Amino acid sequence: MSQDGSISSTDSDSDTDTDTDTECFEGDYLITDDSDVAALVPFTCITGNLSVVEAEVTSVVLPNLKWIGGGLILCNNTALTSLDLSALTSVGGALAIGFCPVLTSLDSNALTSLGGDLNIYYNDALTNLDGLNSLTSVSGYLTINNNHNMTNLGLSALTSVGEEVSIRNNDALTNLDLSALTSVTGDLRISMNDALTNLNGLGNITSVGGHLYFFGNNTLTNLDGLGNITSVGGIGINSTALTNLDGLSGISSVSGNIRILSNDALTDLDGLTALTSVSGDLLIGHYTNGGNPVLTNLDGLSGISSVGGVLEICWNDALTNLDGLSALTSLGDELLVYENIILSDCEACDLLDQFTAGPTAIDVHDNLDDSCTPVPTNCP
Repeated sequence: MSQDGSISSTDSDSDTDTDTDTECFEGDYLITDDSDVAALVPFTCITGNLSVVEAEVTSVVLPNLKWIGGGLILCNNTALTSLDLSALTSVGGALAIGFCPVLTSLDSNALTSLGGDLNIYYNDALTNLDGLNSLTSVSGYLTINNNHNMTNLGLSALTSVGEEVSIRNNDALTNLDLSALTSVTGDLRISMNDALTNLNGLGNITSVGGHLYFFGNNTLTNLDGLGNITSVGGIGINSTALTNLDGLSGISSVSGNIRILSNDALTDLDGLTALTSVSGDLLIGHYTNGGNPVLTNLDGLSGISSVGGVLEICWNDALTNLDGLSALTSLGDELLVYENIILSDCEACDLLDQFTAGPTAIDVHDNLDDSCTPVPTNCP
């Protein structure tokens, strides 16, 4: 064993004697081959990081290891098929498992808490995270990305995440299974999981402190599993398959931006009828991301009376009117209405006549060019 560290003995009993019944490795420990694994087997704890990096091992079995003071890092292990840390209950730092292409078995069923991030990425043979099914808290970020054969997350005991949740580009994922999670402090990002058909595993989340993002997910047609969410920092929807936003019907206010961009199958915004205000920007289409080609109306926005930032409506080829914005009287920034090919310019003029506050600037162009009769007072 060639390691930068030392061995100490600790008393883990509840009595006051000085017997030494556990051995702890003080410092960081790096596993590169089977001899490193064998030398670590007697230890019950490591005060620093445990790393398995570019190791020539097929399995790591440490049945006595109960806690790690630092992080647990497994990276670039091309032969590693299994990890067995069945006695491990806590990790003081991050748990990262990446670029382990033949890893199929992960057994850390006693692990309940992480003091840092949970990052699982590019593990092509890993089909689930059932080996983490006792994990209740992640203090940092939860990132599950690019695990192309993962079908089920298996994090059903997880109740809290300190930062962002990002679940992205897992081609086979069909089940999120985050059923114990009730809130997300940062963003919740579900993107490019092309086998995902439902969000039922997110059904107990009530609040998202950051933005709620959905991008891609080419077989996800609805957001029905999000019905218990009442508050979010922002909303970003960009999807090829979503037909409605009904799963967002519990959200009454948004403290940041709403961006509904390039949704090929979205016909209405009725799922947003509980909204009364948007503190940031409200973008229905965008000049770089594109519009919503089959969106016919904005009736789902009929409860909104104020938008704190920019109101942008563009590239919505089927949009015929702006009647859904009939309650909007206050706009904090610009009004942009353009490239809506069958939307009359008069609709934008009528909208301007509603405002008692704002906008700071107006840009209305390349919609259906017509003459408004009578001409609204504020028509540009």
